[in-house]
Amino acid sequence: MKKIVVLTGAGISAESGIRTFRDADGLWEHHRIEDVATPEAWVNDPELVLRFYNQRRAQLFEVQPNAGHQALVSLERDFEVHVITQNVDDLHERAGSSRVLHLHGELRKVRSERYEHLVYPCEGEINMGDTCERGFQLRPHIVWFGEAVPMLEAAAELTMQADIFLIVGTSLQVYPAAGLMRYARPGIPFYYIDPKPQVNIELAGKPNLTIIAEPASLGVPMVAEKLRTSGPHPPAPSPTERGSEYP
Repeated sequence: MKKIVVLTGAGISAESGIRTFRDADGLWEHHRIEDVATPEAWVNDPELVLRFYNQRRAQLFEVQPNAGHQALVSLERDFEVHVITQNVDDLHERAGSSRVLHLHGELRKVRSERYEHLVYPCEGEINMGDTCERGFQLRPHIVWFGEAVPMLEAAAELTMQADIFLIVGTSLQVYPAAGLMRYARPGIPFYYIDPKPQVNIELAGKPNLTIIAEPASLGVPMVAEKLRTSGPHPPAPSPTERGSEYP
């Protein structure tokens, strides 16, 4: 069975109503990134950081997966689908995706600020004074700007195994996630789905690149249908498809 690897970004979640930090005002839900999503922010004002992520966690219960999430699930009938997401929400899981790797952590988990392997589920709020079993403060299970990305190696290994690679709802500007394409085997088909696609240096020059300049809720079902009609063993794109762009 062919293996599809999908890299998703904030765009697919934004369609469900989750706000992103790359809005026009440069703020993330009215906060500067430096104040809520860095190790320095945690040292300077942990109460603000906890409050910010408590609000974001609560927002998850107000949104639902959209047609983009659901189209990825539908591909599992014919393909082995692995989702690598930069998003910290659980919309892929709630839609039904069975293989999801979170590069940047998960809102519905918390961990010890001292022992990173002590990770716990979290459905509500965490506050100052909430501690792990060893007595250390709990913090969001989020990879902040400036921190290492522990799941990057696993994501790179998946990318190396891909027969087809989809990129959905991401600006391809946030590294190291934006560099995953360099690990792909030569010649595999790439589909880039985003209303404002920005082809970065890692993706530029890929001979089998198809760009779909649509939001995820429209573009992913289009690609899913194309792959399904090609069968679980789709041929390589024809010369007329290579480098093509859908309106």
